[in-house]
Amino acid sequence: MSSINFATREISCKVVYYGPGLSGKTTNLQVIHQKMPQDKRTDMVSLATEGDRTLFFDFLPLNLGDIKGFKTRFQLYTVPGQVYYNSTRKLVLRGVDGIVFVADSQRSRQAENIESLQNLRQNLQDYGMDLDDMPFVLQYNKRDMENVFTLDEMNAELNPRKVPFYPATAHNGKGVVTTLKTIAMLVIEKFNVKQGQLNKAVENANNTGVHDVSLTKEGISVSQQPKLSGNAAAPTSPFKMPSFAAKPPAAGAAPSAGSGSGLFQRGAAAASPFGRPRAAATVPRMPTFGRVVDKPSQEVSDDDIELRPYVPKKK
Repeated sequence: MSSINFATREISCKVVYYGPGLSGKTTNLQVIHQKMPQDKRTDMVSLATEGDRTLFFDFLPLNLGDIKGFKTRFQLYTVPGQVYYNSTRKLVLRGVDGIVFVADSQRSRQAENIESLQNLRQNLQDYGMDLDDMPFVLQYNKRDMENVFTLDEMNAELNPRKVPFYPATAHNGKGVVTTLKTIAMLVIEKFNVKQGQLNKAVENANNTGVHDVSLTKEGISVSQQPKLSGNAAAPTSPFKMPSFAAKPPAAGAAPSAGSGSGLFQRGAAAASPFGRPRAAATVPRMPTFGRVVDKPSQEVSDDDIELRPYVPKKK
């Protein structure tokens, strides 16, 4: 499912690089990131493990071409290759617009290629999508290795639909950009085929807000993303952080020592032992050499944060 912003006239498309472990999916994204101009790329996020180079996904938005006046922003993902990460692979496939299957050309990896392709079809079916009805490109990587299949043998095993395929040697960049241009062109072409429905959706949306776009056999389905009102709660996330905010005291509970009681009570007038009501007092600031100064706020920039790779503990 793509995301379309009618106000800025931008369409975000999602392309996933799928395939068995260590077939060259992450290498493809690394080469693309290096070859793209700086104004056309963003930082690439990669999470690695001991068994595979990608645990979750690589994320690389790119600007490639227009769709009838709409700017396109491609988001490239890869998935982990191991079978026991299938839940993660399935999650990354959600809302995909185009798929590049990176196959290993070595004869010893034939079983892994077939198993990964079948797994791709099954995961798409679980989302109600059909691989035969979406932009799909095959890349036969590692052509420089010994004992590899011929292109005809690879097509006989993996390409019964005769979809576009490209031999590649990802580590030196051969075939990488061609594969990317082809899948991007197929995704844009599918949107352009539905141009009439897209124009009608633009009129109904009044050029405002961000909408989700689904390309189906019947046409283009557009649904507006919900907006948060002033009293609406923020969307929940499965990853919750503990809240350290102070909670108000329960009704009838006595104020504690740290709740602002006594002469330094906050918000309301504090009781005075001399019979005259005192004005509301605030917590005093710490004096420095006879003068009261405000403590400067310390802002943490991204340069102050050092990211270190995860190193598992040895048992």
